[in-house]
Amino acid sequence: MFQHFDPVSDISFAGRHLPLLRAEMQKLKIDGFIVPHDDEYQNEYIPAYAERLMWVSGFSGSAGAAIVFADRAVIFVDGRYTLQVRQQTDGKFFAFEDLVDSPPDQWLADHAPKDARIGYDPMLHTRSGVAKLEAAAKKSGFTLVALASNPVDAAWKDQPARPLSPARPHTLDLAGKSSADKRQEIAGAIAKAGADAALITAPPSIAWLFNIRGQDVSRTPLPLARALQWKDGRATLFIAPEKVGNELPSFLGDEVDIRGEAELERVLEKLGAEGKSIAIDPALAPVKYATQLQNAGAKIVELTDPCALPRAMKNATELNGTRAAHIRDGAMVTRFLHWIATKAQDGSVDEITAAKKLEEFRASTGGLLDLSFDTISGAGANGAVVHYKVSTATSRKLSPGELFLIDSGAQYQDGTTDITRTVPIGAPTQEMRERFTLVLKGHIALATARFPAGTTGTQLDILARKAMWDRGLDYDHGTGHGVGSFLGVHEGPQRIAKAASAQALKPGMILSNEPGYYKTGAYGIRIENLIIVTEPQAIEGGERPMMSFETITLAPINLDLVASSLLTESERHWLNKYHARVRQTLTPLTPKDVADWLVHQTRSI
Repeated sequence: MFQHFDPVSDISFAGRHLPLLRAEMQKLKIDGFIVPHDDEYQNEYIPAYAERLMWVSGFSGSAGAAIVFADRAVIFVDGRYTLQVRQQTDGKFFAFEDLVDSPPDQWLADHAPKDARIGYDPMLHTRSGVAKLEAAAKKSGFTLVALASNPVDAAWKDQPARPLSPARPHTLDLAGKSSADKRQEIAGAIAKAGADAALITAPPSIAWLFNIRGQDVSRTPLPLARALQWKDGRATLFIAPEKVGNELPSFLGDEVDIRGEAELERVLEKLGAEGKSIAIDPALAPVKYATQLQNAGAKIVELTDPCALPRAMKNATELNGTRAAHIRDGAMVTRFLHWIATKAQDGSVDEITAAKKLEEFRASTGGLLDLSFDTISGAGANGAVVHYKVSTATSRKLSPGELFLIDSGAQYQDGTTDITRTVPIGAPTQEMRERFTLVLKGHIALATARFPAGTTGTQLDILARKAMWDRGLDYDHGTGHGVGSFLGVHEGPQRIAKAASAQALKPGMILSNEPGYYKTGAYGIRIENLIIVTEPQAIEGGERPMMSFETITLAPINLDLVASSLLTESERHWLNKYHARVRQTLTPLTPKDVADWLVHQTRSI
């Protein structure tokens, strides 16, 4: 069992840990300290040692920040975590702010005391992020202080050790393109930018560039490391020696120099002294590295991570792998949905039992290497918590008359999956069916979109929301996130969301399609499939070729929750065609009782 269900924090953390942090702040002579969720690698899902925000506040979500003063503290989260943060963080010690509407830099500009010394850890903040903080300091009059050590680490006496899992080759039959070819491609982008080398600091990019995977981060097969990629194709991989096995040097070849990660700062000093031009991504690299290079004499070239876009545009081998992974995974999710329909309708099953059962089905494939995130198993009101994490303290029964939302994913060596289904326990209400159908209409609208080259996810987001907007409803999360190839379940630069994005959707990108609806205190609804951006194709009678989406997730969408009178003929056609594909593909992979059940669950409406 990859996941556990013991509470990872409790509401007492703030009361117990804030005094310890404030004592360390006093030693450093700072009046305030910024605690981001981010680790030194800007990961979304972070190792246990880096859960500094959770240690300070009790909040265990994957995005957020806090600012701690001697006499008060404030925590910032986005719309996904509005309910969760109030359940995990004691309001007697923290005020709550919206991470999007009032981010930490804006809040400090408006509320920080003049002449206050506000500290930050330069390994946890990027150059772009610090520029915003510096602008806030100029406006408010406080002094921003880069600290040589993190006071949370000093106060956290039982902080876990840093992970040292071995880095493993991700072979060509899975990667589809050699590391040497990738390095030559990235070298061209570096030369074009006028740099001698690029400092690559994001673990997903390092995993992609060198065709390696690791286990330093739960739910994401990442090795924590850094790299310097030179404009001539050579590279230096900075990685802890404990992670380097006998096979890695020969796999990477002579053009890759492997050094300990601790050597990186010395090498940066040397490059600066030589006056080299070094490209860094100001939104990803720790500001400490940029400052060190600049102070040593290097020329900084700001360049968006050159690996990010080619990593997102999957090659044919990766796409075929992820299709195979989704068929395998879809058969297991379908077996689970059959189990829910036949064994969990009487109120005897709880959220933890359901999550365990789904993981058991996936493990039975023999190919499950990890989950892609902790399963969101939310019954009734818990389903309305967008990123709910079930624990022994919160688990509730799947009770008749309620909805059950299950959002889950798996890591297979050939692909990463992410799927959400919402099902009724007992008979659903008319309101539940209406709201579910509105979500379904949005899901279908996005799944069937045609769009020209240059279209961004922001421009498509309205398609998934219109049916709900017409009824005065909405949801406070993005509609779609990028997904990696045996990498992170959340990947950029592609996304589909209200927030502005300049990144055009490109063929080979994988995204989620997951509109939802959440009624606080009652239930949550989400329907999620993964989709691939296709190559542009001509439309008969048209003038411009158009891209579209290929849906790769295969599992039945619950028809008992569909109010078919709300669907148009074209929407019914899509649903019936999708279900026919689910039935045809998965029937040979499921036991007879599941296959028989699947026939009814995928019937035409």
